[in-house]
Amino acid sequence: MAVFRSRRGWAHLSANFSFAFAALAGIVQLILAVRPIAALQGTRTIVGLTALSCFWAVVRSLPRDSVSRRFNHPNFSVAVKVGDLFAERSDLIIGFTDVFDTSIEGGDIISPGSVQGQLLEKVFHGDVSSLDAALATSLRDSPVEGSESAVDKPRGKRDRYRIGTVAVIPHGGSRYYCVAYSRMSNDLIAQSSVDYLWRSLSNVWSTIASHGHLDPVAIPIFGSDLARVGNLGRESLLKMIILSFVAASRVTLVSRRLTVVIYPSDADEVNLHEVQAFLSSL
Repeated sequence: MAVFRSRRGWAHLSANFSFAFAALAGIVQLILAVRPIAALQGTRTIVGLTALSCFWAVVRSLPRDSVSRRFNHPNFSVAVKVGDLFAERSDLIIGFTDVFDTSIEGGDIISPGSVQGQLLEKVFHGDVSSLDAALATSLRDSPVEGSESAVDKPRGKRDRYRIGTVAVIPHGGSRYYCVAYSRMSNDLIAQSSVDYLWRSLSNVWSTIASHGHLDPVAIPIFGSDLARVGNLGRESLLKMIILSFVAASRVTLVSRRLTVVIYPSDADEVNLHEVQAFLSSL
C-alpha cells in the first residue's frame, strides 16, 4: 500500500495508532474507575486495545481517491482526484507540443490514448479538420517561431510556436486551453523539461485569468509519459502543478477551483496522503 512507501506515510499510520490507543485506553480506565470489571483487566485487554488501534490506524491510512484544500485571501480551492478528465464539468487544460499536432492515425504522431487523442475523440468526435480549424483560429495571432521543411519533418505539422503558447478553444459550452509544453522533434518524439513545464503552466494560468471568468478548471498530470520531463515522477509533477497554480492565484485570481485529475491506471504512483500534507503546507 502507498502508505508504507514513505516516511510521512508511516508517521501518519503511527499517529492514527497512538490516537486510537490513547482514546480506547482512556475509555477502559474510565469504566474501571466507576466499576471494576475483571474482564477488562490484564494482558487480554492490552492485546485487544492494540489490535483495535492497529485496525483503526490502517483503515484511516488506506489509500484515498481524492484530497482537497480551500484557500483564503483570495478564495479558491484545489482538489486532486482519481478519475476521468473528460468527465469533469469544468474547462479543461490540454497539453500539446509546439507544432500542435492532432493526427492519431497510426498512433505514431499522437497516441489515441493520450489526452490530445481523447480530446479529438471525445470532444470533436474524431473530426481532425474541426479541431485543426479551431486551433488555427485561436493561434492566428500567435507568432510562428519557425517552420520545418518537408524533407526534415515529412510527417505531422511543421509550424513551430513558442513553448507556453496557449490556444483557447470554446466548444460545447466549455473552454479548452491547449498549451504547448513540449517540443516535437522531427522524428516525432515529444520532449519537455521542468523549465518548459513551469513556463507553460505560468502562461496557461494567465490565459485562464483573462478568459475564464473564474470558472472551474481541470488539468491532468502533464509530462509523466511522452513528454519526458526529466526524472520527475507523477507525484512530483502533480505537486509542481499545484505549486504553480497557488503561486499564480496569490498574484491574480485564476479560477475559483482547480482539479488535478489522476487517471486510475496511474493512481498507485501517487500517494494522496503525501499530496494532502503538501496542500496543507502551502
